[in-house]
Amino acid sequence: MLKLYKKLTKKSVFFVILIIGLTILQVYLTMTLVDYVQGIIKAITYVNYHNNPQDISPMLEQLLSALGGWDNVTAQTLEPLGLPLDYIEQIMQIKNASTADIWYNGGIMCLLALAMMVVQGAISTLAAFVASGLSTKIRSELYRKVECFSLEEIDKFQTASLITRTTNDIQQIQLANIMTMRMIFQAPVTAIWALLKFQSAATELTITTVIYLLLLILMIATIMIIAVPKFKIMQKLTDNLNGVMRDNLTGIRIVRAFNAEKYQENKFEQANIKYTKTQLFTGRCLALLSPMMMIIMNGLTLTIYIVGSHLVNREIIDYAGITASTMLGTQLIMAFVMLMMLFMMWPRAFVAAGRINEVLDTEIKISDPKEEQNFTEEGTVEFKNVSFRYPDGENDVVKNISFKVSKGETLAIIGATSAGKTSMVNLIPRLYDATEGEVLVDGVDVRCVSQNKLREKIGFIPQKGFLFNGTIKENICFGSDIIDDDLAENAAKIACADDFIKEKEDGYNSIIAQSGKNVSGGQRQRLCIARAIYKNPEIYVFDDSFSALDYKTDKLLRQNLKDNSKDSTKIIVAQRIGTIMDADKIIVLDGGKMVGFGKHEELLKNCEFYKEIALSQLTEKELGL
Repeated sequence: MLKLYKKLTKKSVFFVILIIGLTILQVYLTMTLVDYVQGIIKAITYVNYHNNPQDISPMLEQLLSALGGWDNVTAQTLEPLGLPLDYIEQIMQIKNASTADIWYNGGIMCLLALAMMVVQGAISTLAAFVASGLSTKIRSELYRKVECFSLEEIDKFQTASLITRTTNDIQQIQLANIMTMRMIFQAPVTAIWALLKFQSAATELTITTVIYLLLLILMIATIMIIAVPKFKIMQKLTDNLNGVMRDNLTGIRIVRAFNAEKYQENKFEQANIKYTKTQLFTGRCLALLSPMMMIIMNGLTLTIYIVGSHLVNREIIDYAGITASTMLGTQLIMAFVMLMMLFMMWPRAFVAAGRINEVLDTEIKISDPKEEQNFTEEGTVEFKNVSFRYPDGENDVVKNISFKVSKGETLAIIGATSAGKTSMVNLIPRLYDATEGEVLVDGVDVRCVSQNKLREKIGFIPQKGFLFNGTIKENICFGSDIIDDDLAENAAKIACADDFIKEKEDGYNSIIAQSGKNVSGGQRQRLCIARAIYKNPEIYVFDDSFSALDYKTDKLLRQNLKDNSKDSTKIIVAQRIGTIMDADKIIVLDGGKMVGFGKHEELLKNCEFYKEIALSQLTEKELGL
């Protein structure tokens, strides 16, 4: 948590200092209010005694009769009677008592209460400003950090967990910070001030209050020891719950297609029950606080009255002092109650802070170089003895691959499932880094240029086309600072998407649902291709991006690309022979190894594996054999 506090701005630090000052002012107003409560009780009591002297003692009544009433009572007339000085002083206060004293004390009490309300409002406002400002800054840093993550880091944390850390965890920290700034300073200041006031009234009352405070602290410590481990578990269970819910919503079509609603419901129910049981346990622990605090608070009040009654009999304290002590005791206990609530929030906030720091402190495996190199070529992609292994993998999925494709050429990659085709093309935009060897774009190792400059040159269409929530036009122009209607329409025409877009009621302004769920697979792929075409890159990377297209559309789209992007290099991963047979170069992968390289006609002759794939899709006549 302390690491996160280092992110506070100078303005927020100033506000924290201001909160401390306002907190001291609030405690001062509270303690002053106690004094005036004591004063109004004395004023009421003395006015009553002034009007009914017999309520004090028959002796005072006889004295007043002998002197001829209150008008003749003075210090000079009382001193010869040999009365104690304290008693004489009290009689003079009773003589001078009036209802004006009650109104005065009551008016000051109202002003103090109003001032306390204003100060408390200011503290709450400033605390909310500081806490929300810090949370906003942390959330932005967390988002930017995750944006910079490579696929390796994202796989490590899991998407559901990253979402929880960005939302729920930061919310826990924000709530804890608001409570902290409101109570962390108030509780100790109130405790010290109140104990000093107790000490000035009577040592016995101070000892009584300290005993009950120790009981309260013991209760807090016990509950924290029991509950804190559960708070850590709860955050992980929140991740799990969010993960199940996300999978269910994302894969709702598959769930319904396989009649798996009950299966998913049971899966969610198990995660929900685990979360609920943990939450119920912590809830029961917290539920014990309220009755135990009431017992302590009422017990302290009762004990103060019992001890106070003996002190009154010994004339050490009066009734007004007892009432003031009761108020002080209540204020003290309430301050520690609020502090205790803060202690109950802190464990979960500390867990959340640890999870956030874990993300912020994670070393990004794919980062920009300190000194960049300049590109020496244009539109070229070269692999030099490249091997790649996933972070948790035991074996290489790409093994010792070498090739070069020049500007304007088309390179196709084909192979069986899990041959390493996608893993191989993921190295080009540097979604992963090669384990061994070098991947060069435009003559420079991709690790020696900034990711931004590298990816500006590449139009990447992933295996699973993804569309964002928004209009069709926004999706086609995604990532561009300028939205050009003509360029967007031209990109859609090249990608063979213009026809179905214009059939929609709102055309290019039609809304695309999240992940493109309201368009077909083929339409989604064409929109993703249009998005890459709009970027007008030097290098296109199509990762099996024609798989959902019919043969006619596939052929037309490739012809459009050939006519309109002659100078762009194209790297196509495909399963269809018809899609790649016109490529300038073809790489045949098997088990991560390159078992064939050349043109279509050459591979039919010298690569048996390629020939088998081709014959499984086309006849010998169609292949010209």
